[in-house]
Amino acid sequence: MDVKESMRNILEAESRAILNIPITDGYEKAVDLIVEQVHNQGGKLVTSGMGKAGQIAMNIATTFASTGIPAINLHPSEAQHGDLGMLQKNDVMLLLSNSGKTREILELVELARHLYPQLKFIVITGNDHSELAELADVCLYTGGAPEVCPLGLTPTTSTTMMTVMGDVLVVNTMLRTGFTKEEYAKRHHGGYLGKKSREK
Repeated sequence: MDVKESMRNILEAESRAILNIPITDGYEKAVDLIVEQVHNQGGKLVTSGMGKAGQIAMNIATTFASTGIPAINLHPSEAQHGDLGMLQKNDVMLLLSNSGKTREILELVELARHLYPQLKFIVITGNDHSELAELADVCLYTGGAPEVCPLGLTPTTSTTMMTVMGDVLVVNTMLRTGFTKEEYAKRHHGGYLGKKSREK
């Protein structure tokens, strides 16, 4: 198989996986939580994940922050060494774990709930029967499509789906809060996007 044929197969597989992400009421519940806790109550969105999922979690946090929802990324291992202090009572956590079994994320839930028992959790996972899914206030299931990695191991399809699901949350939160181009410009001063956002 040459690279072009492999590329077609990968594009087809990941496109199918995205189209098969279950569309559930969980997305509305997740947006409701984010809007209520962050936009209305003055909390923040705290994202977290390990490894590749953690990198997607960081990207989701920065996208939310640029669109009117204060957000930070909390590394689950650093949380055990003092960074848990970033959490406040009105925050909402968005946790990413394809397996739903990531030890550091499960420990983070326990630590966070010990600090703030009322804290709410949104989970994006490829295993909706996992322990993490059971602990979530809102579970968003990726559909569990196999990775396109030839070993079936490297996070590829799963991280693509997590990215798309994060986009769904960001866009619908923007729509719910009525976030404007003018507000975007206040948060994005530099570069092409900053210039474009200030154009009349």
